[in-house]
Amino acid sequence: MSNELPERLYDRVQLLQNLLINVATGGVGSDHDFNVVRTELLSDGRLRDLAPSFLNSCRSTSQFWSFIQPKIPDYKGRRKYIYEAFGPVLTELEFGDGAPLDQDVEIALKRLGFAEIEQAWNKALHRRHSDPSGAITAARTMLESTCKHILDDYGIAYSDNVELTTLYSETAKQLNLAPSQHSEKAFKTILGNANQVVSQLASLRNQISDAHGQGRKAVRPLPRHSALAVNLAGAVTMFLVETWEDRKTS
Repeated sequence: MSNELPERLYDRVQLLQNLLINVATGGVGSDHDFNVVRTELLSDGRLRDLAPSFLNSCRSTSQFWSFIQPKIPDYKGRRKYIYEAFGPVLTELEFGDGAPLDQDVEIALKRLGFAEIEQAWNKALHRRHSDPSGAITAARTMLESTCKHILDDYGIAYSDNVELTTLYSETAKQLNLAPSQHSEKAFKTILGNANQVVSQLASLRNQISDAHGQGRKAVRPLPRHSALAVNLAGAVTMFLVETWEDRKTS
């Protein structure tokens, strides 16, 4: 196997599945690829419980061989066992509530190259259902960090306590995404709506996320609220990153 792993998590998990089928049927597999994808699955709060249970105890391809060889005597049975073991996690990645936007944003953020922004996105994804308030905070952090990264690239200064709406407006201006920079009505409307999304995300974060203390009558976001906020933040972030990339190469 090559050390060049696929960009999409779904494809990386499929690679791991096929790697283990190869090992289980007398072939060899890359321990590097095995360990990278295994660690990724087991550290993902959304996917850990869906991943094959044997990944918890098998830390190398040789350990997997020692596990599978006495458990199932024939190659056909081993293939069937591995396919069934990977079924739940692959189904979640292919058809779960986060696909395909989650993976598209993940790919865009990897190209941006800032680990803390990827971590904020992963945190937002993992908390959408279990911790809606935390998910909203993480989504806001991801968008804020993306704007700062792009402004740093352009050499634009900003204060430490700058508001998200101000950060986004300056980033949009640098990327020629401000509504005032366009005359076409459709573009102005779309870009204006993006501004509104950011403004409302900042407001939502201040009102019902875990970023501030709450009183007795605090409003608690439901999972569907956090899913909407996270998905909107992901879409806007991906739009910024892809536009930034385009401007750098044009």
